[in-house]
Amino acid sequence: MRFERLFEPMQIGSLKLKNRISMAPMGLAGLVTSEGGFNPRGVEYFVERARHGVGLLITGCAKVEHKIEPFVMPSQPNPTFNRAHFIQTSIEMTERIHAYDSRIFLQMTLGFGRVVHPQTALRNPVSPSPTPNFWDPSIICRELRTDEVEYLIEKFAEAAAIAQESGFDGIEVHAVHEGYLLDQFTLSLFNRRTDQYGGSFENRMRLPVELLKRVKARVGSNFPVMVRYGLKSYMKGIHQGLLPNEDAPEAGRDIEEGIVVAKILEDAGYDAFNADGGVYDSWYWAHPPMYLPEGCYLPLTERLKAHVSVPVIAAGKMGNPTLAEQALLEGQADGISLGRPLLTDPEWAQKVRRGDLEDIRPCIGCHEACLKRIARCRPLSCAVNPQAGREAEYAFSPALREKRVLVIGGGIAGMEAARVCALRGHRVRLLEASGELGGHVVEGSRPEFKEDDRRLLRWYKRQIAALEIEVHLNSRFLPEDTALVVEEAVVVATGSLPFFPPIPGLNPHEDANVLSTRAALMGDGDIGKRVVVVGGGLVGCELAYWLTLKGHEVVIVEMLPNLMQLGDVAYPNKMMLLELLDYHKVKALTGTSIRGREGRNILLDSSGAVDCDTVVLATGYRPENALYRTIASIFPESYLIGDALQPRNIKHAVWSAYETARKL
Repeated sequence: MRFERLFEPMQIGSLKLKNRISMAPMGLAGLVTSEGGFNPRGVEYFVERARHGVGLLITGCAKVEHKIEPFVMPSQPNPTFNRAHFIQTSIEMTERIHAYDSRIFLQMTLGFGRVVHPQTALRNPVSPSPTPNFWDPSIICRELRTDEVEYLIEKFAEAAAIAQESGFDGIEVHAVHEGYLLDQFTLSLFNRRTDQYGGSFENRMRLPVELLKRVKARVGSNFPVMVRYGLKSYMKGIHQGLLPNEDAPEAGRDIEEGIVVAKILEDAGYDAFNADGGVYDSWYWAHPPMYLPEGCYLPLTERLKAHVSVPVIAAGKMGNPTLAEQALLEGQADGISLGRPLLTDPEWAQKVRRGDLEDIRPCIGCHEACLKRIARCRPLSCAVNPQAGREAEYAFSPALREKRVLVIGGGIAGMEAARVCALRGHRVRLLEASGELGGHVVEGSRPEFKEDDRRLLRWYKRQIAALEIEVHLNSRFLPEDTALVVEEAVVVATGSLPFFPPIPGLNPHEDANVLSTRAALMGDGDIGKRVVVVGGGLVGCELAYWLTLKGHEVVIVEMLPNLMQLGDVAYPNKMMLLELLDYHKVKALTGTSIRGREGRNILLDSSGAVDCDTVVLATGYRPENALYRTIASIFPESYLIGDALQPRNIKHAVWSAYETARKL
């Protein structure tokens, strides 16, 4: 496939773009200054994507005022907070982006309303009507006065004019999507006002229309204004999402109403739709985890395109170039929007144009270093690309002196260390005790919904081969082998081993009906119809979901009060997985310990018992680092990384390996 459609020019209003690839708006934590401008990290972040061929960059949302809904600074950019500072920090960024024939829109928000995090807001949150705060329902958001709504519109127009002066090529209105303040005005669930901005459908549509008119009057009709638009809310109620194919009434905006709203917005003069779906109450739709399919918004954008004539850009797991090209060819969208795929690989567009598809580093949908960090005002980055968000300062350079480096362990951490060391010019030898590279991700990527993890494994193996790193499989390094080491530096990435609690009758080494998670996932044991999964962390919950999809009846037993209470799983992923378990009727016994096992019965801490055919122990991991202690006593330059340092997740494995290898 030559991807001719992806690289065909497209038009938004009066603006011509060199291709149909855009960078989706994402939060800018760590990329802005305390005066509301872009810091050097933010500048390099956007310029890097422009340099590698993205046609249109869309920033994360900029606040337009600091009076009604003031935020802790730095948080979002804000053109009106310090006008001169914003222009000065933006103009150099936009000039550099234009040097690559790319264009950039400033996404601007009317506000967050009920979904503002209390730790971010400096005052009591606001909303169209009194409503509980999403994060803390004990906080009731106060209703905005009519004059305050007018003030917000005026500040929006003022901010648009400053964006134009700062060299931005257009703006994106944030948001008639995801349930932010402007979207709350359009949704009857949250708008119970009695003035001209609420009540009837016509009044609920008034704010986004008047806002656009005021903006166009200020910046002119030739300055493009795109809208970030959610065609469907996917919510059953407050804090309740609608799963794919779930048959339940829509509490927010359904597709039929969404099409009517879209026509009103187009008639008002919006130049394009950057389309998605979902709200905070169904946050997994707005930020799709691995449990949603590729191109999850394409059914929405296809419906939208059939009713509007302005361009429709499709977001939602569009990182597969073949899928993206096909969506354009089949008329499901006019352009594509990439968020996380451009965090994992800023060179996405360039690699697609060259045809190097297998060289694209994939997003794994974990949200560990992007959304989760943004939500906590921590610097934006990427779990599998630690350089994201700190492109210049966290890059690695060629080694001043070539070293021979031994990497022991071929999991994700070991492969990342080997890759970076080789790229820096070191001679690397990689030993792996098993017959395959990948560590725990080999079994962890077995479920069908873990295709992105499988892609990551293929990417690493391809990098290792392309760099001609010396790899030895089935090579277990023993303490006595230290005398044979000729390398100057040793990196120990020996991973982790499963931890099995001492519960009578539940020993996988003694009973064929008791399995480790690896054995269950790899098919190394027979799994009966009724399964008890011991451990309700992320691994146990994903395993239970997978077994349910395969037709097993599953019960999760977790001693803590809640599933996934430990491990700090990203909110959209956790929300969707919990709803999937509930939808598929997976029984969860939380706050419950196991006394032992007698025959088919799992004896609980109370008088109860659970009948089952198979038990799977998802009870965590312990670091395997005994070898490191021997090596560290012999080799001054030795390092411990990944699970061997601390069992956590892919992000921890990659980041610890990258930090070590970039300076080795």
